[in-house]
Amino acid sequence: MGLRDMIRGEFIDLIEWLDDGNTTLAWRFPRYDNEIKNGAQLIVREGQQALFVYRGQLADRYVPGHYALTSENMPIMSTLQGWKYGFNSPFRSEVYYINTRPVTDFRWGTPQPVTVRDPDFRMVQVRANGTSTVKVTDAEVFLRQVIGTESVVDTEQITDLLRRNISLAFSDMVLATGLGAIDLQGRQVELSDKLREFVAQRMQPFGLGVDQVTMIISLPEEIQQAMTRGVARGVEASGFLNNVDLNRYQQAQAADAMLAAAENPSGGGAMGAAMQAGMGVVLGGQMAGAMQGGFAPQPQQQYAQQPQQAQQPQPGYAPPPLPSQQPFHIELNGQAAGPYPLDQLRQFVASGQLTPQTNVWTTGMAAWAAADTVQALQPLFAAPPPLPGTPPPLPPQ
Repeated sequence: MGLRDMIRGEFIDLIEWLDDGNTTLAWRFPRYDNEIKNGAQLIVREGQQALFVYRGQLADRYVPGHYALTSENMPIMSTLQGWKYGFNSPFRSEVYYINTRPVTDFRWGTPQPVTVRDPDFRMVQVRANGTSTVKVTDAEVFLRQVIGTESVVDTEQITDLLRRNISLAFSDMVLATGLGAIDLQGRQVELSDKLREFVAQRMQPFGLGVDQVTMIISLPEEIQQAMTRGVARGVEASGFLNNVDLNRYQQAQAADAMLAAAENPSGGGAMGAAMQAGMGVVLGGQMAGAMQGGFAPQPQQQYAQQPQQAQQPQPGYAPPPLPSQQPFHIELNGQAAGPYPLDQLRQFVASGQLTPQTNVWTTGMAAWAAADTVQALQPLFAAPPPLPGTPPPLPPQ
């Protein structure tokens, strides 16, 4: 007779579950076809529940405590087995232990992007990921819907169920809020609680509760680049994104492409310089209009506003165009302003609004810099020469 055969012939007098980890949600007591002894001891520890199943039917349930299995504390089992006046013989029953402690760090993510209707960028596909905390809230429902005939149910077996329902709940939450992609990302901490409510509704039919859900929303790369470009050009990101539409965003991309072509050495020296200077003026006007609450007219609109006679060809040789002054953006009261031509910058120097330490920027500069470090602006701060006949100043003592 083997060890297993010897175990089969014994009556069970102690039922308990010792679980050192926190990854097992349900565990069936290994009975080995043995019968449970009359008066056997049942131990249910904190964070556990014990369920008795007789011939596929749920019988008695026990919360944490120490029990002696008799007909007095097994009313449902007594009814199912017909124990009218108590029982003295062993009986058969399946015993399931349910872990009711919270299980943390369930990681989730949207397998497919969710399409969001955005007022600025129209249709945007966003993704989300995070963590969640789950626990069994209804042991009977969990036994029927999840455990079935399994002897052990751990966290890995419900991971797919949880991720799928959180992804669906995220789509429901986005549709219910009606927020655009930018607002969703800006309020993702606040919306985590709302997402938890949507997830809890979906997990309730499985006997599971959700205590916490964290959420991180990711925007498409092109949207992030648009936001970064707005900040780099001195425009507040929120104001830029609230006033720009998809057509203007595409126009900005086209302008960047023209600037890149103008800076390409193989594109021709004079032509590249002309394109760079022209596009710098146009972009400078557009950014100035954006900071004042709107956008500057597009190039085709500016050409349409020119006098008609200026577009008509003149007989003979036309004089060359007057050299244009390169405009500069300056920092005024902590904000970007401009662009302004050199003549207007001289007035700012005279009024003290533009000093050698004021930050300035123009097309072709990699970043903002102090005005006295820019060669084109250094003459604005040069001291005038002494009048004729004025003796030179004495050297310091």
